Amino acid sequence: MNYQRFVALGDSCTEGLDDLLPDGRYRGWADRVASALDAPGFRYANLAVRGRRLDQMLVEQVPSASALDPDLVVLFGGGNDVMSGASAAHLHQRVDAMVRAVTSFAPTVAVFTLSDISHRMPFGWRMRPRIEALNAAVRDASSRYGAVLVDVAADECVHDSRYFGPDRLHLSSLGHRRLAGHLLSALEIPFDPSWLTPLEGAATPASVLDHWRWLRDQVLPVAYTRTRNRLIGRQPGDGFSPKRPQLAPLAWPRLADSR
Repeated sequence: MNYQRFVALGDSCTEGLDDLLPDGRYRGWADRVASALDAPGFRYANLAVRGRRLDQMLVEQVPSASALDPDLVVLFGGGNDVMSGASAAHLHQRVDAMVRAVTSFAPTVAVFTLSDISHRMPFGWRMRPRIEALNAAVRDASSRYGAVLVDVAADECVHDSRYFGPDRLHLSSLGHRRLAGHLLSALEIPFDPSWLTPLEGAATPASVLDHWRWLRDQVLPVAYTRTRNRLIGRQPGDGFSPKRPQLAPLAWPRLADSR
């Protein structure tokens, strides 16, 4: 299908964190997909804001997306709901509301499940049931409302640290490329097959010193910031604007290679 108006919704992953362009801007899976769809007349908006939960996306991003009259909307979200401790019932309610709302105005909607990253997080075993609940809700809503399901939950590459950034949570450039490949495959859009080819060899195992540095440089600063913001009533993502608030042609070269 020839999509002309592509709108991406979500959080930091949709924004493209840890997939940097040479000029310092974030690229990410959505920009890569937009480049694969790029053709005369094509326009792309990215309404993602880092830190946002699904219930926040519903009131902040969905109305803006509807006003853009898109023919393709892709949602990647739910990770912040999981990390904030949302119950299975709340996750199901939020996912259902989001997918129902977006499918009411967009002819093609795609949604993602989440990979199980709990084994790399402190006390990750506590998140695993919520990840499973979120994924069950995504599968249920995609079936109920006719959305395209991009089910990456079982992708074995989640166990390869090279697909993730320094915080072991956000995707690296390789991870964003792979996620874009999964989406384009689900949409039956041609793309470079190397995007879904597993990396050769094995990742270098993390040492005790690597784990300590990760805890010091990544985990503790985030925990401190979240605690401080909670005390002053500040929500993750407050103060940040959508990445590309309006539909517009791509402003950088097509990403036809695998870099």
